[in-house]
Amino acid sequence: MIAVIDYKAGNLTSVVKALNYLGAETEVTQSPDVVCSASKIVLPGVGHFQATQLLHDLQLTEAIREAAAKGTPFLGICVGLQWLYMGSTEAPSTDGLCHFGGQCERFPESFHGEPLKSPHVGWNSLENIRPDSRLLRGVAEGSFVYYTHSWRAPVSEDTAATTTYGGPFTAVVERGNVMGVQFHPEKSGETGLQLLKNFLEI
Repeated sequence: MIAVIDYKAGNLTSVVKALNYLGAETEVTQSPDVVCSASKIVLPGVGHFQATQLLHDLQLTEAIREAAAKGTPFLGICVGLQWLYMGSTEAPSTDGLCHFGGQCERFPESFHGEPLKSPHVGWNSLENIRPDSRLLRGVAEGSFVYYTHSWRAPVSEDTAATTTYGGPFTAVVERGNVMGVQFHPEKSGETGLQLLKNFLEI
């Protein structure tokens, strides 16, 4: 069973629909016990980083840490990816999971002297795909995925793919069983379904 965490900010319906389409058994939950016993965990997300405070308030943060430590595959989507880092300048008083180093920051107002529109909305390509990425197995360099976000995660050794918009940012992060995607796989056509299928097979 895949636990899909509900913290009142996720695009739950579309994510659950995509997972069910691929044959997965899902349970939308706010229960730490369900999270700890799940075979896989998905944390969707749209909106303000402050919403992730509910994960701490409901003791879901510790449940996720416990599950990740025992090897349960975890996938964060959009704000769910950003939550894997130390935090975000969008809500400085709310900590992330701190699984990955660095902080998420807003896109700059300009890039190379030209105004940069924010949020970054629409289709953009995946670049620098890491050959050992299990999440991106079978996904071709340059594949397009769908974004809608104003904050971005830094590029690091855990980055499995980047996208360029106002400079490169982390499109996919992956270390062992803990993974995240900044784009919305449930809205990214065949590439998104391939990624979710890969996650289900991990």
